[in-house]
Amino acid sequence: MDVSEAVDRRRAARALDEKPVSDGLISELIGAMRLSPSCNNNQPWRVIVARDPASLDAIKTSLTKGNVWASKAPLILVVCSRIDDDCKLADRRDYYLFSTGLAVGEMLLRATEMGLIAHPIAGFDALAIKEKLAIPADHVLITLVICGYPGNDVSLLSEKQLLAEVERPPRKPVGENFFNGLWGKPWA
Repeated sequence: MDVSEAVDRRRAARALDEKPVSDGLISELIGAMRLSPSCNNNQPWRVIVARDPASLDAIKTSLTKGNVWASKAPLILVVCSRIDDDCKLADRRDYYLFSTGLAVGEMLLRATEMGLIAHPIAGFDALAIKEKLAIPADHVLITLVICGYPGNDVSLLSEKQLLAEVERPPRKPVGENFFNGLWGKPWA
């Protein structure tokens, strides 16, 4: 699979199989993140690989109602960073979130290539998870990446989530967020 195919095939799917993800595939996901670019090669991301029952339970009991589907995940990557671990430039350009997002993005494409679902979510009690998993207070829990094999059980999905399993959610028109030469002049 080439990069353009992985970009096209990557989806935020939610129907998961509970089959464990092998150490080899987890190492591939980690490898994709490790090779990601970051400001001055600071690599500010810190990731807890949660696959044992205790850490998975700590996370799953902290999910919001809309993310109950993630309770089937055999693997959850807990992605953290902190402002002091990456470049801090003028005009509030604190790169730790950007660099960490790049690492997650590259990992999502690798997961897609390997036939896995890797779905980042924001709906969870970050403070509860930080406490349960001993994440230092100065770190930001940015996202949970719900990982596993595609499954057929859709019983935990809402109607909106069911539709998203079949159709890619619509994207904004290009001219709404891409500009030609100056702000507000839509890219055609």
